[in-house]
Amino acid sequence: MIKFTTLVEALEHNASMERSITYIEGKAREREVSFTALYERALGILYLLQKKGLRSGDELIIFLNNNEQFIDVFWASLLGGIVPVPVAVGISDEHRHKLFRIFQSLSRPYLYTDSRSLTRLEAFAQTSGLSRLLERVQQHTLLVEHIHDISTAGRPHTVAAGDTAFIQFSSGSTSEPKGVVLTHHNVLTNINAIIVGAQFSDQDVSLSWMPLTHDMGLIGFHLNMLVCGIDHHLMPTELFVRRPMMWLQKIGEKKANITCSPNFGYKHVLKVFNETKLQGIDLSHVRLIFNGAEPISARLCDQFLDRLGPFGLRKTAMFTVYGLAEASLAVSFPEPGKMFKTLYLDRNVLKVGEKVRYLKSNDRRAVSFVNVGSPVRDCRVKVVNDLSMMLAEDRVGHIYIKGDNVTGGYLNNEQANHMAFDHDGWLDTGDLGFMSGGELVITGRAKDIIFVNGQNYFPHDLESIAQQAGALELGKVVVAGTRIEGADVDDLLVFILFRGAMENFQQIATEVRRLVNERAGLEITHVIPVKRIPKTTSGKVQRHILEEQYRQGDYALIIEELQNLQSVRGDEGSVARTKIEHTLQQICDTVIPSKRVGLQDNLFEIGASSLALVEIHEAIEQIFPGKVDISDLFEHPTIGELAGHLERRTT
Repeated sequence: MIKFTTLVEALEHNASMERSITYIEGKAREREVSFTALYERALGILYLLQKKGLRSGDELIIFLNNNEQFIDVFWASLLGGIVPVPVAVGISDEHRHKLFRIFQSLSRPYLYTDSRSLTRLEAFAQTSGLSRLLERVQQHTLLVEHIHDISTAGRPHTVAAGDTAFIQFSSGSTSEPKGVVLTHHNVLTNINAIIVGAQFSDQDVSLSWMPLTHDMGLIGFHLNMLVCGIDHHLMPTELFVRRPMMWLQKIGEKKANITCSPNFGYKHVLKVFNETKLQGIDLSHVRLIFNGAEPISARLCDQFLDRLGPFGLRKTAMFTVYGLAEASLAVSFPEPGKMFKTLYLDRNVLKVGEKVRYLKSNDRRAVSFVNVGSPVRDCRVKVVNDLSMMLAEDRVGHIYIKGDNVTGGYLNNEQANHMAFDHDGWLDTGDLGFMSGGELVITGRAKDIIFVNGQNYFPHDLESIAQQAGALELGKVVVAGTRIEGADVDDLLVFILFRGAMENFQQIATEVRRLVNERAGLEITHVIPVKRIPKTTSGKVQRHILEEQYRQGDYALIIEELQNLQSVRGDEGSVARTKIEHTLQQICDTVIPSKRVGLQDNLFEIGASSLALVEIHEAIEQIFPGKVDISDLFEHPTIGELAGHLERRTT
């Protein structure tokens, strides 16, 4: 175990090591930065921050896509006692709105971004009634393009273990983002637990494509690696999305033995898997692939391991873990070097307080869950019933955690703190599960959190967006996430109280898809009309009833009728008239084969996900390099409009 009291102390101590970070930007484009250079650059940037007026205790929102720029200013902030606040840039207006909400929630905020992102923030603010707030943001903004001469070192601040290290805002929530306050002591307590639990040493080499705004990306695959003195490689998430096979190629090329991916990443790789691209690649050196950040599909793990087995990937490499930002990342780890465990349980006996019933894998009542190991050191875990009473093993309950790694609370949010912590200081994670032989199994989400592509989304958040379609009323729109049997990922569902004709509902459904896609970057699986929204006697929506009805197939005929209506509509104006329209239509058909995209179909209305948009943009870029920015897809969301835009740019 490494005994640093602050992250600053860790950087100062390890700056003399012959270790580095490699920033991967493409197949043959990368940049290596030594720990020594990182320390010196961070001090130089600190000087410019202090020259701008930042002092210890100020908060600096880091709003950047570039990993190298992010890491540099993150450490500059820590060295000066300035509190970094990582925020994902995203591609939708809702992501931009989230930044303004976060800015307002901070005490002494500044913004560190690039001119391109600032321009988009300004355009959004001017059309969203945020002009006055924008003026404040502009007065406290530093642009990365203005960082030139960093030869003068700033004045480091004396940092204490109990000082706030950084504030991690929830990854998916937009309307009411909660800031998880983490101290140096919180983070280092958990890093020490990670080192012990995963048996890290300075001989390891890591590679990650997880965003640095996510706790697994920032804490697990940068801070942990720096504290350990490990060579590590960082790949932009967007690059992984565009070229997922490059992740595996780089693991082989760099001989990285530690990597990671949430559930959706494995599915994304398998979707485009190409054996020829891995010719000559040996993955037998891979020791651990951290699998967390969203519910884990045992079936998907098996498929991924089977597909990569011929390239040397061992089945013992899959490291199924559980954690959350409030725990400074890790809560439980399995034993390294062992096969992950799949449990088959009776789906009808999983309510809080019930004792689980184990079944064989081929039982029609069986649902599979993955064991996520034992609590890491210095983090206590207990499972309780609805009355907060401790439950015995094999009984499903609420998962609570406590320890020096656990946050002291959410930033300036007494209501959230009151809801999350009990009188003894235990934090309710919002997840359900049980202990089996001293190991944890996660079975569900008590707080109705929806997991999409490794991020958390709150139903009321998405409902507030959907309600803007056709002036839908509060309480008549329900967003839920559920996984049908045999599926690898959750279906994102919107239920709407509606008693009219299906033809009239189709227009509402289309508008809901467009709004949620544009503002949250999410692809809705189905928008379903229902004649009743089930609620408790106190008026609380019972999402689980709608989810269960969906899983049982109660809405299959309705969904089929709506799809037939959509198909008829999609046939209108579907024939390409120009070569560019034909090319764009081929791209859309390849990227989203499940949807027939007509020339006038709005990509957001038909539910093209943010991942699909990135893939479409990448395909266009290969044919028309430099002619289309991804933001152009928002301004020209149909094939017809985009083709016209391209024609103007190419003539």
